Amino acid sequence: MSEVVLNAELREVTGKGSKRLRSAGNIPGVFYAHGEKNLNIQVGHVGLAQLIYSSKTHIIDLRVNDGTSKKCILRDVQFDPVSDKPVHFDLQGLRENEKLTIQIPVVLMGGIPKGVRDGGLLQHVMHKMRVSCLPKDIPEKIEVNVIDLEMNRSVHVGDLAIPNVTILENPGSTVVSVIPPTVVKEETVVETPAETIQEPEVLGKGKKVEEGEEESKEEKK
Repeated sequence: MSEVVLNAELREVTGKGSKRLRSAGNIPGVFYAHGEKNLNIQVGHVGLAQLIYSSKTHIIDLRVNDGTSKKCILRDVQFDPVSDKPVHFDLQGLRENEKLTIQIPVVLMGGIPKGVRDGGLLQHVMHKMRVSCLPKDIPEKIEVNVIDLEMNRSVHVGDLAIPNVTILENPGSTVVSVIPPTVVKEETVVETPAETIQEPEVLGKGKKVEEGEEESKEEKK
């Protein structure tokens, strides 16, 4: 695994005062390690960007302006919800014989999958994977070869193996798959013939008088 040098300065400003640091192009952060005192530090945005926007995991050679040097990894970055710019970061110190848990980027390799060439759609489900290992065994990235991945096929966590590294994700979780294209069916509009309008039946009121009965009534008058 490659190392990246990160120059930092100790900072006394904390809390609301950190806003002034960001305005000057610096990002506040903290370094911590088991058995050591936390260091409040600040780094330039450019220096931090090489770690944040990378598809690889790096061991950081942290060089503080008081002359100290620390081996560490980038543990966490907080972003502004509006601007999406980094506002704070955490660095975790490394111990040679102490395992750590870290997220490693998942990178698809090999080219266009067979299933995609047959008309399918590639779904990259898991972009990072939690693993546990010693610092010397930290992989830069987890490579998944998808060139032979066919339609309706997936690569799961349990299909992967990394030397000296324990994957902490669910073995049944999907990492990448190829699915059939979505077919949108057009709705068929069925025209219903207009029903024949029938005149409602009008029922006469009262009882119909027979012809004989009518004559009898006239005689009685």
